[in-house]
Amino acid sequence: MLTLGGVDGGRAATVSDALPGALAGTTPIALGFTPAPDEVVPEGTAVVIATSGSSGIPKRVVLSAAALRASAEATAARIGTGQWMLALPAAYIAGVQVIGRSQLAGYEPVLLEERFAPDAFVRATEGLRTDVDRFTSFVPAQLQTLLDAADDDERVLDALRSYRAILIGGQALPDSVRGRAVDTGVRIVRTYGSSETAGGCVYDGVPLEGVRLAEVDGEIRIAGPHLATGYLGDAALTAATFVSDNDGIRWYRTGDAGTVAEGRLRITGRLDNVIVSGGINVSLDRVERVVRSIRGLEQAVVVGVPDERWGEASVVFAPGADAANRLDDVRERVADEIGRHARPVRIQIMPELPLLASGKPDREALRRLARG
Repeated sequence: MLTLGGVDGGRAATVSDALPGALAGTTPIALGFTPAPDEVVPEGTAVVIATSGSSGIPKRVVLSAAALRASAEATAARIGTGQWMLALPAAYIAGVQVIGRSQLAGYEPVLLEERFAPDAFVRATEGLRTDVDRFTSFVPAQLQTLLDAADDDERVLDALRSYRAILIGGQALPDSVRGRAVDTGVRIVRTYGSSETAGGCVYDGVPLEGVRLAEVDGEIRIAGPHLATGYLGDAALTAATFVSDNDGIRWYRTGDAGTVAEGRLRITGRLDNVIVSGGINVSLDRVERVVRSIRGLEQAVVVGVPDERWGEASVVFAPGADAANRLDDVRERVADEIGRHARPVRIQIMPELPLLASGKPDREALRRLARG
């Protein structure tokens, strides 16, 4: 067993300095929490990442150096190698992987440690080498921010176009934003994965080399050398989440609903992100995808609330004053594509949506606001 060391995940440079030893499997680091002085982890562990994922339940995911390396090698085989620019929090798996991929390729990553904004992105991009391929990773809201800025600033557009690939993950990418990126010549790759899979393991619907997908009773399961060891200090959750089949293959139960057809993955939502409205099950993920297809509502978030008449209903949270006048459009579009039972009851406007440190919407905070 190895002693787990704490690292200030809020400082990307500190994480970058500690990661080589972690990737060697000799000095494991804790990110997102402070380990006990005598806390130990299995030999070969690289990082333990605190995350609540999509469930909102705090977990500490144990990832081995072998899993991180397998993930980085599979990514390189798919999109190439080069220097990476970090624009995500270093304490989350997506940030760890950006740093690790660059270091394993032999290049120090460029770290964007100031507040994310178009000017900061341009400056960080200018710090990358010009003689090797460039890569970075964003959440959808970051990409939209840069595309909006690129409409009026050629520097932002040139910087975006300079990357061989920009990975987009963390949440679903609205089709309208994807279309804008393609139309402007920005090379994006949509990724799917989690901390338990060492980050993205499915790119544009196709699993990376060594990754296996299965659909069991509507749930997507994943197998491969990149899977986490389990959850630190929670043997019961580990046993429930990582299961072995009759052939001895170890699978991760994602909790996501979806299909696997002809080797391609399609996620339809979270199995637990469903409300019952008027006796009919409504997938809030599906409602959210429809709402985000409307121009000006690409960053909208849909959450469930109790409803005296229907039992449960949904509320749309969106930034920007103009969104307040879009309720009729939203209800009509949702009714056309899903059904009248799925129509949101209202739109709540906020100057900025609350975010988790990972850049994802803080859905639990929005649920409290909607119910409060």
